[in-house]
Amino acid sequence: MTDTAAFPGADQAFSALYGTGDDDLDLGASLLAAAPWADAGREVLRRGEEFVRRAWDRGWQPADVARLVRRDLKEVHIRLLADLVAAEHRRHAPAHAYVPPRWQEQLRELGVQDGPVRWQSDELYADALARREKTDRFSLATAVLELLRLLIRLPTIEPVGPAPGASPLVQQLQAAPGEPRMLTRIRALLAKAEATDYPEEAEALTGKAQELMARHSIDDAVLAARGHGHSADGPGACRIGVDAPYETAKAILLDAVATANRCRSVWNSEFGFSTVVGFEADLEAVELLHTSLLVQGTAAMTRAEAAQRAGGRKRTKSFRQSFLTAYASRLGTRLAEATEHVVAEAGAEGAGALLPVLAARDVAVTDRAEQMFPRTTSTRVRGVNDLAGWEHGTAAADRASVHGAQRSRDRITR
Repeated sequence: MTDTAAFPGADQAFSALYGTGDDDLDLGASLLAAAPWADAGREVLRRGEEFVRRAWDRGWQPADVARLVRRDLKEVHIRLLADLVAAEHRRHAPAHAYVPPRWQEQLRELGVQDGPVRWQSDELYADALARREKTDRFSLATAVLELLRLLIRLPTIEPVGPAPGASPLVQQLQAAPGEPRMLTRIRALLAKAEATDYPEEAEALTGKAQELMARHSIDDAVLAARGHGHSADGPGACRIGVDAPYETAKAILLDAVATANRCRSVWNSEFGFSTVVGFEADLEAVELLHTSLLVQGTAAMTRAEAAQRAGGRKRTKSFRQSFLTAYASRLGTRLAEATEHVVAEAGAEGAGALLPVLAARDVAVTDRAEQMFPRTTSTRVRGVNDLAGWEHGTAAADRASVHGAQRSRDRITR
């Protein structure tokens, strides 16, 4: 039930959220700006917390909402979103409720920390907001209503993990100790690959990282088959942003990385993300490698484009689209080769019934993906019509190749 005692005209001000035109929003903003400022701020927080909680209930996570806000609104709306998420998150802190690790990371990226909010009390929020944004009340009220309107229009999407406050059983299943040492090594290798100016060094480092990822996945599979390890309970899922421009090529790259690491990727072009389904060790690998390869590919594309422009070419958009598509396509083959090599090597080293274990995990991941996404469609790749871009993208993928890198000799955990 709506509390009509918040301030006179509160219901009318917030009913503007359900209108379709700018006139409705202007009226709502005028009423909100004219209200007692402390009461208006308190009511914004109260309703904002409610709308944020509804978004979580509909399957959204902080990074998903922030991605949409950045795409469709402005930076002031990101700061307002962080306020509302922080206000909603307060209810978990006193009870020490379980907050999943990925959720914690998303809160940190949004600037939300456990503990007290930035403002001293909800009655003082509006004044603190005005001081921070340094603008008039009407502009602030308009921004608030624009953000709330986006929140209430969010549809239900597939959940990819528990929200804060999950049951103790879920907490026990999802909780994991600190980052495995193998992932720390992989992260360091990829950071070096991103930083180097020498293609051959980047190739060796990236190849080494993929082989360690495959080894890490095999270790996890063997442990899980023996009833150990944090992924023994089955596959999970995570969402990874796929941002414009050239989002089709970026989605193809993510799919290639996911497939090579025994995961499945489903792209939601409308909301700008892909959902990756897989076991936890593999999801971590996909997140790391996709980010690194995107950084490496973008750097290589920039260098190649500069050379093209120096030669008098101006068609940068088609060049970039073709470059990134070729880069993603070629890397899919290279990553698969590296994974196949490590699996064959592991089998030769006496990993026991390794192939049946991996096959069972592949079936489990496929089943989970089909349960989450019973209806998917294929997307035709368009705009790949620049031969120079394609050739440069293929060459860049070869330089980031996983083939021929130094072979990992880490033994499978027994």
